Amino acid sequence: MNRSTPTQPADKRHLQAARSARRWLPHPALSAFMWVLWLLMVNEFSAGHIVLGAILAWLIPFLTHSFWPEATTLRKPLLATRFVLLVLWDIVVANVILALRVLGPMKKLQPAFMTLPLDIKEDFTITLLASTISLTPGTVSADLSADRSALLIHVLHVDDIDASVTELKQRYETPLKEIFECS
Repeated sequence: MNRSTPTQPADKRHLQAARSARRWLPHPALSAFMWVLWLLMVNEFSAGHIVLGAILAWLIPFLTHSFWPEATTLRKPLLATRFVLLVLWDIVVANVILALRVLGPMKKLQPAFMTLPLDIKEDFTITLLASTISLTPGTVSADLSADRSALLIHVLHVDDIDASVTELKQRYETPLKEIFECS
């Protein structure tokens, strides 16, 4: 039996296979996240929803990959998991605090705008930070400065703006910088 030798070295074939897989599944982590998110949103683990979620989780990144300026690498997945759990906890706590404040006397609320100076530079990381802040009840990211060095945030109630800025930087910006930018 005559076996022909491959015309390309194994490394080159492996690289081409990886590129081909990347072409068909351009953002595997995003697809996995979207699939899990879909299943959580529909709150039903039937075969139909599992398949539909998988199709959407593949199709949306596949159709939109040309709009993404660069690939973002998750450098520390365990820290990312811890960050997601922290954000979920903060959302629950902020909901309770916000409900108590809104149901209480409105005169006690101290709304304010505050400026959060940014140490992060990547578009994706800035977007995640702004989204995380907006997900927490009682806060919303209102604007990004033209030079991308600061984020304007509206807070429904704040006692000490400087302390709140410091807390946001430590609680959200520092972990995101470590997870995605590593600088």
